[in-house]
Amino acid sequence: MTARIIIPGRLARAGVASRHPVAFAGVKFLEAVHRAGGEPFVVAPRELDAEATSRLLAHADGLLLIGGPDVNAALYGARQGPNDYPGPRIEDRFEITLVRAAVELGVPTVGVCRGLQLINVALGGTLHQHITDRAELLPHSAPGFPKPPAGTIGPVNDIELVPGSRLARIFDGTVVHGACSHHQTVDVLGQHLVVAGTTKDGSVEAFEHETAPLVAVQWHPEDTAARDPQQQRLFDVLVERTLPQFV
Repeated sequence: MTARIIIPGRLARAGVASRHPVAFAGVKFLEAVHRAGGEPFVVAPRELDAEATSRLLAHADGLLLIGGPDVNAALYGARQGPNDYPGPRIEDRFEITLVRAAVELGVPTVGVCRGLQLINVALGGTLHQHITDRAELLPHSAPGFPKPPAGTIGPVNDIELVPGSRLARIFDGTVVHGACSHHQTVDVLGQHLVVAGTTKDGSVEAFEHETAPLVAVQWHPEDTAARDPQQQRLFDVLVERTLPQFV
């Protein structure tokens, strides 16, 4: 049976495409799941109790948390900064509920960019709210970076993976080339999360859960997955339901 991958959708106001508000996911994420042989299901954010969460995840072979706006700062004990661009709070609450339940139920989970940050907050971690305000983190996002290649959101940087980590085994190597574009990074790691990859300046670009089948990356593998089998591999293991084998 085709693997069903649940993707919590982003919310947008009514406009040219629809006279009603819409829930959506970026096409590149959907294409990456399709290439892997899976079927993505975009689910509109809503309030969930424990029973409804379990019912929803019972239909899922995997959970994919995608990029988007900033996680609301209040959720990790901070105040909204001048450079924050948080999304609707219902998106945060919906995804946090799903992440916590997925960890408990052992549902294979992959987070990308905001997805990584959301997972970290869901499990008790915190974020650097704006890395260009931190001198020690400036090299990661400085203007000197090369122009992004066509079709990518940001420059393609080298990410060094921890030898022997789950992600190093998934990517079959200790260096990956990821399209990076983010102004926030992990500060304090959430419970039971371990760093699996960094850039040369030390920014956390990947982590994984100690026991649950959960991995997350800060870069955008969906941008280059169509031409980079190594990046596509992240979606493949989710769809193939082999992520638990790397725990």
